[in-house]
Amino acid sequence: MIADLFPFAFLQNLNGWEIFLIFFAILLLFGAKRLPELARGVGKSVREFRKAATEVEDNFRDAMDTPPTNTGNTTPSGQENQANTSKEAETAKPSA
Repeated sequence: MIADLFPFAFLQNLNGWEIFLIFFAILLLFGAKRLPELARGVGKSVREFRKAATEVEDNFRDAMDTPPTNTGNTTPSGQENQANTSKEAETAKPSA
């Protein structure tokens, strides 16, 4: 729950110099030409992930909103219908 509110909470103890050093190390590792390409790739990945998460969430909401279909026969062999028919027959018998 708290992780949802503060997704970058692990960065709260970093000051400006530490962030600068991390950025500089990334710049040295990947080079200036590759950084925009890496950022675009990360952005596309995040966008795809959010899109997929939204689709799954919408599917769950749709499934929760639609009422279940009741065919009257909940068992594959029709045992429930046979039980209902026998109950109806018992109640239809005239009492002696």
